[in-house]
Amino acid sequence: MNAIEVGSYGDSDVLEVVERDIPEPGPGEVRIEVEAAGINFADIMQRRGLYPGGPEPAYVPGMEAAGTVHATGDDVGLSEGDRVVGMLNGGGYAEYVTANAQMLLPIPGGMTFEEAAGFPVQFLTAHSCLFEWGGLEEGESVLIQAAAGGVGTAAVQLASRAGATVFGTASTEAKLELAADLGCDHPIQYTETDFREVVDAETDEEGVDLVLESVGDDVFDHSLDALAHFGRLVTYGVASGVPASAQNQRLLFENKSVIGFHLGQASRHDPNRIMQAIPDLTQGLSDGELEVIVGETFALEEAAEAHQFIEDRKSTGKVVLVP
Repeated sequence: MNAIEVGSYGDSDVLEVVERDIPEPGPGEVRIEVEAAGINFADIMQRRGLYPGGPEPAYVPGMEAAGTVHATGDDVGLSEGDRVVGMLNGGGYAEYVTANAQMLLPIPGGMTFEEAAGFPVQFLTAHSCLFEWGGLEEGESVLIQAAAGGVGTAAVQLASRAGATVFGTASTEAKLELAADLGCDHPIQYTETDFREVVDAETDEEGVDLVLESVGDDVFDHSLDALAHFGRLVTYGVASGVPASAQNQRLLFENKSVIGFHLGQASRHDPNRIMQAIPDLTQGLSDGELEVIVGETFALEEAAEAHQFIEDRKSTGKVVLVP
């Protein structure tokens, strides 16, 4: 089968098409014929060698894939031909991949494989950061960094649906329009405007109740500035590559909380806390209240171009590879 391999850490051009054996499912596993593989920024961080605990070369990246069950191992309640999507321990950038059957979900009727590949990581991350970790309630306000990205587009929809006032940052007018269409009340072009000034102006300098932050560096610091007293900041990424930290004295006197979230680690340590969002998300997608925003699709062999597309900040929504 064709697969994409990271032979060494580096820029997007280290992604190469290779021939690998079709994997065999073990007990409790299925083999999926991949129809669409989601790209996450964590894939890029892993490729750069900047992801703590990430895989070592050579490896096949990809933690999210949708397709049909091609073969099953023992003790699996799935059948060949079932349409499934799920989170993986890598290997998704390929024509076939094996997966733990317990981490797979049926693809809702009417949803394409490309849309399904943009569902698990984005929506489970957004839901967890907003509600299970962030404690967002109706009537509160939330600032979502990168509001036009994969997690951002999911978070804007979920926060708006929950009755929150939504602030969101993006780099271009087109991305701001997308965020606004999804329910962002205050789209902010961060390349032109200081988001802290907009938050202050719209909240009488009180700040927002919650921030979803995935950049690190000075964006983390300014996000903490934008929080109200008793506010919460959920950090779930370091897209800038520059980690940030908060002084405990400041958190103490301003009564602010910084909460970390990592989907993979949370799923391993307390999967029920993560997966409890599935019924709500599935219902929202089925009744049309929520939608997966697929921005661009690339052929599997164009994985390097797809990574560079994201790194150049050209992407909106989910970027997907199609074998």
